[in-house]
Amino acid sequence: MSSSFGSYAQRSIKPTAAIAAGALSAAIFSSSSKQTQNEIDDNSSQQHYVKTVASSPLTGLNVLRNSSSSIYSWHTHSPFSLNRNNATTLCEAASSNPAAKTAPYKPSDPAEPIADASNTNEDKTTKPKWGMWGEEEDGLFHGLFPRRQLWRPHLEYPLWHADWDGRQPIPVMSVDKDESARLTAQRDRQIRKDGVTKHIILIRHGQYDETHKEDEKRLLTPLGREQAAMTGKRLGQMIRGVNEEFGPCKVKVVRVSNLSRAKETADIIYDNMDLGNFDGEMVERADPDPLLNEGRPCHHIPGGKARPSVVERTDEHHPRIEEAFNKYFHRAPVPEMPPSATESKEKETIIATTSTEESNESDNKQKLVADPKHEFEVIVCHANVIRYFFCRALQLPPEAWLRLCTFNCSLTYFTIRPTGTVSCRMLGDIGHLPHEMCTFSMHTGFNW
Repeated sequence: MSSSFGSYAQRSIKPTAAIAAGALSAAIFSSSSKQTQNEIDDNSSQQHYVKTVASSPLTGLNVLRNSSSSIYSWHTHSPFSLNRNNATTLCEAASSNPAAKTAPYKPSDPAEPIADASNTNEDKTTKPKWGMWGEEEDGLFHGLFPRRQLWRPHLEYPLWHADWDGRQPIPVMSVDKDESARLTAQRDRQIRKDGVTKHIILIRHGQYDETHKEDEKRLLTPLGREQAAMTGKRLGQMIRGVNEEFGPCKVKVVRVSNLSRAKETADIIYDNMDLGNFDGEMVERADPDPLLNEGRPCHHIPGGKARPSVVERTDEHHPRIEEAFNKYFHRAPVPEMPPSATESKEKETIIATTSTEESNESDNKQKLVADPKHEFEVIVCHANVIRYFFCRALQLPPEAWLRLCTFNCSLTYFTIRPTGTVSCRMLGDIGHLPHEMCTFSMHTGFNW
């Protein structure tokens, strides 16, 4: 007669004995896993999952080893059953193991990422708890790619990490705990009310000639130049505004990667914004940034086993693209504006009028002014980079980037609130392009 190991252990097994049982179980599982590791189905649609491990009664055991000690933890999300007789035998054998009796039992925190097998106390000072890290000895992730190239989130999915950009204000300190909480809450309300929302518009370059390998020859096609021109006109309308209700947007800068197709696209976009007669703050043209160049940001799932060349390219490109994300994706600086000044400033900047003399000359024509609480940046770059930024900004698994599709000259639009929350308002938007101008690289239309 069998029963759940968890309930059986509660009735008849002391905690130290349960840990000892885990130690012996781990040894049995370790010896058997050598055989199952080789039994990989290369043709499986589930991408090289081990076939026989799932049938093992010890699948739920996670063994974390280092040179000085052994730590054992049970995954609460992977329940399994043991035969009552087997469990009793394991406990009797473990009771004679003095090392197992002293092993501390500490259940894993569901709010934290699962610990890595190579993460020792010494490693904690040198290895981050998130991102890509590890050694070749850590093996493969489900037979797909090196585990060291798997992205580890700050917190377990789908939890949201509030200090993702390292700019979360620290709590207001006070002698009294309740007073500290009150002051912190008051400060956070002021940030929400007076802070600046950062808008980031990512634009993929126009269609280009892919028949050449040299970057200087991979220029836009005639269609790609038309796409860029229409994209510039759309952005120009956003910057100038239409009326008081659909007011102007404060676009501060246009950024671009250092590849020819992106720089050509950015030049055409800027020239078609029609800012020659724009009576407002001019839009900066930033120098090309090689960090934004196209590349392989990380591995993608679904996908087959990564070739050595793909592993090498991931090692080469990921740090650069991740650096670009950290450089451009973050909340605006925390305002120091007193609450009393906010309302009057807001009323003054919604819409402004010209001076008295100018009003008489222009029949009291009113001038639209952008809302200072919203700042826009335009970044012209590449499909892989945009898709990776999308996953990272929304704290989704970056390995899902290839499940997304961004057409040429499409807009992917994010808002970053003063509190650090991130939303995506557009993903691959091509509403400004007619059907006959919709392309994904050399694919035209949608029948591909």
